[in-house]
Amino acid sequence: MITSGLRLEEITPGNFEAATAIRVRPDQEHAVSPVTQSLAEAYVHPAGVAWPRLIVDDDRPVGFLMAFLDIDWRGDGTLFRSGLWRLNIAADAQGRGYGRFAVDSVATEIRRRGGKELYVTWHPGPTGPEGFYLGLGFRTTGETSGDQTVGVLELP
Repeated sequence: MITSGLRLEEITPGNFEAATAIRVRPDQEHAVSPVTQSLAEAYVHPAGVAWPRLIVDDDRPVGFLMAFLDIDWRGDGTLFRSGLWRLNIAADAQGRGYGRFAVDSVATEIRRRGGKELYVTWHPGPTGPEGFYLGLGFRTTGETSGDQTVGVLELP
């Protein structure tokens, strides 16, 4: 159950080990990169593009998210997008609303920066998160990114 102590924390030396210890269910590992890879990707992208955060409920780390903010989507300077890059909810914490909190938190940050849409990609298939994202109001765009489906949520 989510508590009133639910929050996002920047990744710091003090919570790095807790963040990298977050593990999804084994049947989901093919669909989302581990936190260590996400943090490495955040490090190699230009400052301000990656927004990695630890999801903490009271003092318990329950997940990790990483948003992308104004990323050059096509790599040619013609289309910039913001959205949810990674979402890792700990196997024993799934189904309790932490994923919804993560999406809402990214939406709030994108809105704060003046954005009107939140993008996400997911691996299709029976163990993938398509139902989760569609249930939150995302719609598919008809695009793919590699082998992943692209979805968008309009932000009021």
